[in-house]
Amino acid sequence: MTNSLVRGETAPERPPDIRTVALDVVVPVYNEERDLERCVRRLHEHLAAHVPYPSRITVADNASTDATLAIADRLAGEIDAVRVVHLDEKGRGRALRTVWGASDAAVVAYIDVDLSTDLNALLPLVAPLVSGHSDLAIGSRLARSSRVVRGPRREVISRCYNLILRGVLRAKFSDAQCGFKAIRTDVARQLLPLVQDTGWFFDTELLVLAERVGLRIHEVPVDWVDDPDSTVDVVATALADLRGVARVGRALAGGTLPVAALRSSLGREPLVPGVPHGMVGQLVRFGVIGVVSTLAYALLYLVLHPLVGAQAANFLALLVTAVFNTTANRSFTFGVRGRVGAARHQLQGLAVFAFGLLLTGGSLLVLHRGLPDAPRHLELAVLVIANLVATLTRFVALRWVFRSHDQEDAL
Repeated sequence: MTNSLVRGETAPERPPDIRTVALDVVVPVYNEERDLERCVRRLHEHLAAHVPYPSRITVADNASTDATLAIADRLAGEIDAVRVVHLDEKGRGRALRTVWGASDAAVVAYIDVDLSTDLNALLPLVAPLVSGHSDLAIGSRLARSSRVVRGPRREVISRCYNLILRGVLRAKFSDAQCGFKAIRTDVARQLLPLVQDTGWFFDTELLVLAERVGLRIHEVPVDWVDDPDSTVDVVATALADLRGVARVGRALAGGTLPVAALRSSLGREPLVPGVPHGMVGQLVRFGVIGVVSTLAYALLYLVLHPLVGAQAANFLALLVTAVFNTTANRSFTFGVRGRVGAARHQLQGLAVFAFGLLLTGGSLLVLHRGLPDAPRHLELAVLVIANLVATLTRFVALRWVFRSHDQEDAL
C-alpha cells in the first residue's frame, strides 16, 4: 500500500472553492534533482505573470533516491504557492491519482518536469475547465498548428500508438501521451477510482474512459521540444501501453466498466431537448446494419422461396436476419457489450421480429389476395417496403430495449 506524506502547505478541510485555489499544477518527479528547481521557478513565475487564477504547484515525488525530495522541500519553504507530496512507490499514474484525488482546487493539471511543452499553452489548457465549458483538456503535439521538434523514432512510435487507439478503442482524441493535461477535480474524483494503471498508460486510460462517458475533451495545439536527456524508456513504455490497450479493450468489450452509470451522472445533457445524446450516430450505425440486413434478407428469401414457398421463406429469412440484426445493433449501434442480458435482449429482439413478421406476412397475404399469380420480384418489392416500415419501429424498440439495460447497469 502506498504511503504518502504531504509537506509544505496543508490542504484546507472544506470543499473545492475557486476563490481559494482554482488551479493545482502537479509536477510528478523521480530522481529529477537536475531539472526540478529550474522547472518550479519558471512555472511559478509563469503562473504569477500569465494565469489570472489563484494557483498552486504540487511536486509529487515518486520515491526518488537522489536529492529531488530535499530540493522540493527547500522550494516549498521558499515559495508559499509550492507544496510537496512524497510517495514511497514509483509510478506517474499513482502520483497523479493521489494528488488529484486529494486536491482542494477546482481544476488540477500536470506538466512534465523537463518543460518540453511551452508554458504559453497553459492558460488555453485550463481556462475552458475553470469556466465549465469542458471537462478535460490535453495538449496535442499532433494538431496541425502544433510545432514539434523530436527524433524520428519517437515521432513514428507516437503516431502509430495513436492510430492503434483509434482502431482498437475508437478513440477520437489526437494525442494521448503529451505530458500536459488538466481535468476538473469533481470529474477526476469520479473517474480516478476506475483507472487501474499506475504508470505511463494512466493518461490514455483516463481519456478513453472520459470519452466513452461522454465528457468534453478540449485539445490545445502546443509547441513541444523533445528532451534529448530524457530517461524514459520509449520502447518499454510503448509495450506497456499496448498491454494497457488490450486490458481496457477487454474491459469495454466485456461490459465490466460502469460506462452507462457514469454517462448518466457525468455525461453532458443533449444539445436539443428530446434528442438524446449520441442519437444521430446511432441512427447512422443502425442504418448501415439495416442495409446489410435487408440485403441478407432478400438473398435468403430468393434462395428459400423455391424450396418452401413465400410465407415460409419470409419467416425463415426474417428470423435469421432478426437474430443478426439484434446482435449487431446491441454491440455496434448501442454499445452494449458482454454476455450479461444477451439472452434477454435476443428474446426482446424476437418480439420486434414478430411485429416485422406480422407486417411482412400481412403484406404478402394482401398481395396474393389481389394478385394470386404475383411474380417473385413483385413479392420481394412488397416485402422490402414492408421491412422498411418495420425498421423504423425496430429502431425505436431497440432503443427502449438497450436503454433499459443501461438503466439497470446504473443502479
